[in-house]
Amino acid sequence: MGKGPGLYSDIGKKARDLLYKDYQSDQKFTVTTYSPTGVAITSSGTKKGELFLADVNTQLKNKNITTDIKVDTSSNLSATITVDEAAPGLKTILSFKVPDQRSGKIELQYLHDYAGINTSIGLTANPIVNFSGVIGSNVLSLGTDLSFDSKSGDFTKCNAGLSFCNEDLIAALTLNNKGDSLSASYYHIVNPLTSTAVGAEVTHSFSTNENTITVGTQHALDPLTTVKARVNNAGKASALIQHEWRPKSLFSISGEVDTKAIEKSAKVGLALALKL
Repeated sequence: MGKGPGLYSDIGKKARDLLYKDYQSDQKFTVTTYSPTGVAITSSGTKKGELFLADVNTQLKNKNITTDIKVDTSSNLSATITVDEAAPGLKTILSFKVPDQRSGKIELQYLHDYAGINTSIGLTANPIVNFSGVIGSNVLSLGTDLSFDSKSGDFTKCNAGLSFCNEDLIAALTLNNKGDSLSASYYHIVNPLTSTAVGAEVTHSFSTNENTITVGTQHALDPLTTVKARVNNAGKASALIQHEWRPKSLFSISGEVDTKAIEKSAKVGLALALKL
């Protein structure tokens, strides 16, 4: 385990990554190459039906400054400049997108043995201010996540979270959407040698009185190939296979099946057969 509680975004992250990261309905292909000077170029392509989406990301590092520039097929350009350890434990991030003139943002991250703070402000006349803070240790931590819209004078986000970690289990409890939804998640490492893990998330909405339950698992077939699967209480089952065919170059295929729709179709087919 790492030292300190980390940032608020780390609360429940392992379970979220297991259950939701890289899942999509189509194929994705990622290639990363490195120049002799250390410049990393990552090209990604995603095929969605007849539509093909792609982007190219270039990363340059100079001492403690990292610059990422991304261009996609919609002619959008985004840039992120990160200054690491400008002071002990401090990271500064400047990001913006072109042609979106309201996308400019500056962010500060501070990590301490017993606290983690992340704050950002938009570079506009009426910016949105974000603040999140966590206190505790690498075992038990408590945090909050807030967003304030200076134009309307309202809090657009107000969340809170609690996390418990040990060597093979991570559990988290978060209150989101200004107190309207409560989520509990866990992530359990079954076998670290094969990266086998299981996880689950249960979310309750107080306004609709509905529950959403998602469970999933992952397993490494070999050091370069990982399979994942998940299912939720709505009957949606998804599977993913991801292969790292060269360092940081990935090929991913995933799919989703509505098991309840299949069951309904099977019942209709049986009924028609019986009628005939």
